[in-house]
Amino acid sequence: MQRPFFPEGPGVCHVYVLHPPGGIVGGDRLRVSADVDAGAHALLTTPAATKAYRTAGAPSIVENRLRVAGDGVLEWLPQETILYDGCDLSLHTRVDLAAGAAFLGIDVVCFGLPARADAGFARGRCRQDVELWRDGVPLVLERGRFDGVGAVQGSAWGLAGAPVMGTLFAAPASPVDLDALVTEIRKGADQLTGDDLGAATVLSGGAVLACRYVGPSVERGGRFLRDAWALARRTLLGRDAVAPRIWAT
Repeated sequence: MQRPFFPEGPGVCHVYVLHPPGGIVGGDRLRVSADVDAGAHALLTTPAATKAYRTAGAPSIVENRLRVAGDGVLEWLPQETILYDGCDLSLHTRVDLAAGAAFLGIDVVCFGLPARADAGFARGRCRQDVELWRDGVPLVLERGRFDGVGAVQGSAWGLAGAPVMGTLFAAPASPVDLDALVTEIRKGADQLTGDDLGAATVLSGGAVLACRYVGPSVERGGRFLRDAWALARRTLLGRDAVAPRIWAT
């Protein structure tokens, strides 16, 4: 990690998580563990995309284990994960929240290199698990199986050929009415054009906001989800969005 930054003042700590090799190859196992103490507020991001390269046979694993104590806040905003053709990657993210803790997190996955017609995901493999818990009770449990030749990649009930998918999960510290926030995010989704699709809903009886993007563009998908993050941040945390400086480099 680089040194902490405080562009919002002492109340919020921005931290950049670095992965020196810049990519993951077969056999690699990358573990990230973060703990936010009671009453603390941390925003974690990365300086660049995580790249999973083609493997000669051995799978690679990325594990994120995130814990937030009571009255703490964690914003988990890594840049996208790019899956190169022929990779074999397992992505595991688990977030454990104590009572009174809040979480906002974005995850974007790009299958292949959309800008290059010869760099798809025909031979790739990805297993993705996302879990969000509060006091030992599951709020979100998602399992994704993505194979280059699998039906989910091309079927209308899956990605319908889209090379990019992204998700925002937001769990407020205490139950709130999320309807107005969902309506605002859906307005942004309605402004997407072409093959870009966005949506927002609530899960776990209103305990979690879920916002989705599926489409051809990492840039547009990331912009849509970050706009949703800005709305959620203002509504759930009472703070205007302050983008990490590293995003502008």
